[in-house]
Amino acid sequence: MTSVFIAEDHTIVREGLKQILTECPDIEISGEAADGIEAIQKIRNGKMDVVLLDISIPGKNGLEVLKWIKSRDISLPVLMLSMHDEDQFALRSLRAGASGYLTKQSAPEQLVNAIRKVASGGKYITPAVAEKLANSMDPSLEKSPHERLTDREDQVFRLLISGNTVSEIAKDLSLSVKTISTHRTNILKKMNLHTNAELMYYAMSAGLGHFANIF
Repeated sequence: MTSVFIAEDHTIVREGLKQILTECPDIEISGEAADGIEAIQKIRNGKMDVVLLDISIPGKNGLEVLKWIKSRDISLPVLMLSMHDEDQFALRSLRAGASGYLTKQSAPEQLVNAIRKVASGGKYITPAVAEKLANSMDPSLEKSPHERLTDREDQVFRLLISGNTVSEIAKDLSLSVKTISTHRTNILKKMNLHTNAELMYYAMSAGLGHFANIF
């Protein structure tokens, strides 16, 4: 029996995941959490074979929770869930130690197959992500500007292009305004841009489609 812990903040999505998994005779739900801090507390004190982790979970985001898990138990498989198809999310997750990456639009059988595969020690990635991962290791291929950002800079970048102010981001991430301002300065410098408006235009031009609703 494979026990799965679900960390997902949207109740409807979480209940849907539970319904899919409880119909599988070889899978059981070992626990659930609605934010990153709760997830860490329950994972620390619980037992599970696989963690199903939303990359955008509040409190501590999915990448932060993933890194905490790997610092504690590098062998515990973590399958990342995202509402976005963007390969860059998948690459950052895999580099941080995730065993797989799946979008929430995936079919139920894909979810079940992915859980079974990572539980058995395998990796679950799509052919497109596998190709992107291989290309990212090729020093002859130049990275896009946003791919050069650190994980924290990438997080701040995405909040900025979603229309959040520095103060709002600082509150959301529980960091100081000065720290977020420094991240913003570094982001603009690395991307050779000067304003938030230019960041937003870059996001649209780069095909970061999940931000399309802000334009």
